Amino acid sequence: LAQMQPDMLQLHGAETPERVAEVKARYGLPVMKALPLSEAADLERIKPFIGISDRFLFDAKPPKGSELPGGNGVAFDWHILAGLDGSVDYMLSGGLNAANIGDALRLADPPGIDISSGVESAPGVKDPALIEQFFRAVRTARNTRAA
Repeated sequence: LAQMQPDMLQLHGAETPERVAEVKARYGLPVMKALPLSEAADLERIKPFIGISDRFLFDAKPPKGSELPGGNGVAFDWHILAGLDGSVDYMLSGGLNAANIGDALRLADPPGIDISSGVESAPGVKDPALIEQFFRAVRTARNTRAA
């Protein structure tokens, strides 16, 4: 933490609300709690964290057999976020890429997005052309919405 000086800590494990509060208090930093979603009922899991987590990261539940809690390049049904309380601060993650970001922005209207594998030419290798395509798609979606 001393070297990196992050603005926020992102937690991807099975942390309880108490553990999230403990991490916040210990390090004096805001916390973003990642929660995997696949159906509307999964949104109930955020309730105990409201007022504790400063932001949420909504990612797709990992596919069966995956060793990673996130970063699997899998999207979830963004329609389920329609019932989310507008006061919940979150970032949308999971399977976002240039081909689907317009739909994600239109359907979920997220306050923020998290992109990784959708702009990689190979695992862990960011591709400048894919990054440019992604941001071009974001601008197109934003301009379409404004019109």
